[in-house]
Amino acid sequence: MAATRPGRLPGRHRRPAERPVTYGEIIAIGEFRALWMAQGLSLLGDQLSRVALSVLVFQRTESPLATAAVYALTYLPPIIGGPLLSALADRHARRHIMILCDLLRALLVALMAIPGTPFPALCALVFCVVLLSAPFSAARAALLPEILEGDRYVVGSALQNMTNQGAQMLGFAVGGALIMGMGPYRALALDAATYLASALILVSGVRRRPAPARDDTASPSMWTMTRAGTKLVFGDGRLRTLVMFAWLCGFYVLPEGIATPYAATLTDDPQRISFIAGLLMAAMPTGTVVGAFLFGRYVTPSRRLRLMGWLAMLTCAPLVACAVRPPLVVVLVLWFLSGVGGAYQLAANAAFVQCIPAERRALAFGLVHSGLLASQGIGILVGGAAADRLGPETVVALAGAAGLLLAAALAVLWVRSRQEIIEMARMETSA
Repeated sequence: MAATRPGRLPGRHRRPAERPVTYGEIIAIGEFRALWMAQGLSLLGDQLSRVALSVLVFQRTESPLATAAVYALTYLPPIIGGPLLSALADRHARRHIMILCDLLRALLVALMAIPGTPFPALCALVFCVVLLSAPFSAARAALLPEILEGDRYVVGSALQNMTNQGAQMLGFAVGGALIMGMGPYRALALDAATYLASALILVSGVRRRPAPARDDTASPSMWTMTRAGTKLVFGDGRLRTLVMFAWLCGFYVLPEGIATPYAATLTDDPQRISFIAGLLMAAMPTGTVVGAFLFGRYVTPSRRLRLMGWLAMLTCAPLVACAVRPPLVVVLVLWFLSGVGGAYQLAANAAFVQCIPAERRALAFGLVHSGLLASQGIGILVGGAAADRLGPETVVALAGAAGLLLAAALAVLWVRSRQEIIEMARMETSA
């Protein structure tokens, strides 16, 4: 028999090499293209409407508290209703849920765009619009693995993540200038149009699929499904670890919530505070875009899973250096590196999909998404209160240190349970 190299198996037993999927291969898939375009269009409209609402409420009330309260409504509805409404996408066709949510949101935002809408009615409309994002996001998250399988799902998720961050940066940067030209009411009307366009793209670009098949013939209530989904997600050690990886963002997103007071510590010129705050807020999303691109394009599926714990620690470790109060350029680099580490969420998301039955994906994603928003909202709220007493630099450093400790603990737990998921990723890549 011919000799083989030490440590290498004979050719017929050798594991096939892993090849990362390219972004071009993903964009070539028509259904993904439709989801991607609809998502980007809707996100741009959402960012525009956030700026418009802030301007509109402040013009009406001249109250910073009222303006902050309306902004807080963008966090509250999914936390309350997300786990319940997300179950709809496991009981009905997911494409239909997405289209219906888009049409309803278009109607509600159009009502907000009517001049003279009373402030309480405006708050109620904002609540309902954001509430509908829960079943829409859950349906889209559950539908994506049906369109993209294996490593295609990870690369498609990376592309969507880059779109999210890019829309966030562009929406905030351009939103103010557009509202100066068209006014807040027309900006809200434009947001309503983006929802209609999103629905049209979904109708024409995503094919019909039946509702997810279920083993039982009975039709359980949404409350029953929510309890079953909670037991499924938190009753499995692997899933618990992956959920905690997702919720870790509450620590490293906190700096964005106190970017303005942090900017005030970096300059003595009041005219420059808003400019510096904008740079700080853009640093992490920029790092996330770069990290997601590199991680999704050049790292093999199994290596992504092995690097997940290290990248999770990278999201928090640079923030600790803010304790020494470095200059602006250094702070921007630190926050950028934190954003690069956030690419670990792509691997965590893919592993989560592999461990969840297809008929329960929407509910599971809805539960995780609600906790994600809760961790961000609570983190920003606590960070803002602490910054008044300790200063923003100290708060950012403490958040980084606490997050780093949690990330290190999760990395240890992940090492014990990742091997099975890595083997599944290898089989899907070589299939």
